Amino acid sequence: MEPRGGYAFRTPTRRDLDAVGGLLAADQRAAGFSPTLGASFVEDGWDRPGFDQRADAWVVTHHASEVVGYGQVRREEPDVVGSWGVVDPDHRGRGIGSSLLDRIDTRAAELLAGVPVPRFRHSITATDGAAEAMLRDRHLRPIRHFWHMQIDLRERIEARPPPQDIVIRHVEPIADLEAIHAVLVEAFAEDPDYHPETFERWAEDRTTSASYDPTAWLVATDSGTIVATAIASARDGDGWVDWLAVLGSHRGRGIGHTLLRRSFVGFAERGLRRVLLNVDAENVTGATAVYERAGMRIVNRWDLWERRSG
Repeated sequence: MEPRGGYAFRTPTRRDLDAVGGLLAADQRAAGFSPTLGASFVEDGWDRPGFDQRADAWVVTHHASEVVGYGQVRREEPDVVGSWGVVDPDHRGRGIGSSLLDRIDTRAAELLAGVPVPRFRHSITATDGAAEAMLRDRHLRPIRHFWHMQIDLRERIEARPPPQDIVIRHVEPIADLEAIHAVLVEAFAEDPDYHPETFERWAEDRTTSASYDPTAWLVATDSGTIVATAIASARDGDGWVDWLAVLGSHRGRGIGHTLLRRSFVGFAERGLRRVLLNVDAENVTGATAVYERAGMRIVNRWDLWERRSG
């Protein structure tokens, strides 16, 4: 059933980025959280290989002008489609969210056609009871909980010296990529929900992103071999540590902590006001404790829901 009252759906354009980013911020504030996602997050998603903006995303307008809703869907793995959506808090309760989810669900079914055991996933801001109810009605269930953690850069941030025999350096954008990918694959092998991309696919995803900035990436080496990495970027005026990975053989030595603090210093030198990262609340590698020791705190929460068929 379509919402009434001057609402319409259309394909998003680049001109909508700021409006969609504003919807994300309003959604997070309505849930009682500090906004951590904005227009650059949306743009990164649009720029990822395989995303078809004409088929995989929708904006909802009110009286043909004001953007009051947005939703998108994307194939994340051969058997997994992920999605999310948001509605302006002032326009909720009018069927917009349900209509968006209907479109998302239909497109997800098209993308997963022929997959023996398809998995459809949808992300929502934690504590959004109305979104939870819609997802339960469509037979999804919560499977993982995530936190956005933050450190403020108002006070002076100091780096710490690396552990003995460890060298921290910036990356060589071409020469180091394959070794960095190998570290990610090995470091996250314990995560039952981590499905590594091929090096070629991973490299394409990273280097074509609007936020790709290899000057913000760091690696830790031991006798010249890369054993850890911090992949970072700047979006919407914030620094983000997108990935922090340390090989199991080198954990417990403070390498991750050292990389984090070096990233904080680098972003502070750029004049940014805070650094954020996303972490699984039940991370099996103990990463959350590393982030807390580095001075980070939880500022936002979101949940991942899934429906598995077949």
